[in-house]
Amino acid sequence: MPNNRIMIAGEKESFLIRVLIKKLNDSGFDAFFAPWSVNDINAGWESCGLIALYAEEREHPGEDTLIFLKDKLSEDSKIVTVIGEKPDIKFITDKVPSELLYKEYVRPIDASAFIKDVQDVMKKMDAGDFKKNILIVDDDPNYMGLVRDWLKGTYKVSMANSGLQAIKWLGKNKADLILLDHEMPITSGPQVLEMLRSDLDTASIPVMFLTGKSDKESVMAVLALRPEGYFLKTIEREELLEQLKAFFIRHK
Repeated sequence: MPNNRIMIAGEKESFLIRVLIKKLNDSGFDAFFAPWSVNDINAGWESCGLIALYAEEREHPGEDTLIFLKDKLSEDSKIVTVIGEKPDIKFITDKVPSELLYKEYVRPIDASAFIKDVQDVMKKMDAGDFKKNILIVDDDPNYMGLVRDWLKGTYKVSMANSGLQAIKWLGKNKADLILLDHEMPITSGPQVLEMLRSDLDTASIPVMFLTGKSDKESVMAVLALRPEGYFLKTIEREELLEQLKAFFIRHK
C-alpha cells in the first residue's frame, strides 16, 4: 500500500480512540490522532490516505471543520468514515455529501471488521477507485501519453485514440470529464461532442476541448460549441493540473 496512514479525528484522544489506533498499528497501518480542528486536520492531511471521524458523547466537529472536510475531500478525492452513536453519525452525515462517505460505524464497533474494511478501502484507493475519472480522446498517441503521465498521480486516466473508440468506451464506463481533441480525422471533436450531447447517457458528461490552434477565429469556433472549457496543447503540466483542480472544485 503506498499510503497506509490513517487519521482518527476526534474531540479528544480518549481511551477508546487509543485502543483503536493501537489495533490499527498492530495490523500494519500507521494510525494517528488529530483533534478535529481545521488546523490540526489540515496539518496531517497530505500524509494520510483515510480519515475517520470518531464522535463520542454527543461531541461533534464544528461547522467550520465540516465545511473544510467537505471541500478538501472533494478536492483531493479522499473519503471519510464516521464512528459514533446513531445521532452523532447523523449530525455529521447530514452535512457531508454521501459520495464522500465510505462507511458508518455505530459504536461499539467490531475492531476486526473495521480493520478489514480499512484494508479493503486502501486497496481501492491504490486502484484509483475514488479518484475522478478523466477520459482523454486524441488521435496523437504521443501527446495523449504525455497528458496521461501528467494526470495519473491525481486522477484515474483512460484513453481513446478516436471519437468512435471513446463512444464505445463510454458505453461500459463512466467519466467525470472528457478531454477531447478538437482536430481529429474521420470523426472530429465537434462531431464527437454532438454525439455525446445527443445521448442521454453521456449528455451530462463535462467536455473540455484540446486544441493546437490559438488564433482568435479558431478559439471562437471552439467556444461556439459550448464545451465546459478548452486547453491549448501548449499548456504546461502545472497549469493544466491547477485548472482541472479548479474545475472540479466548481463542479462538486
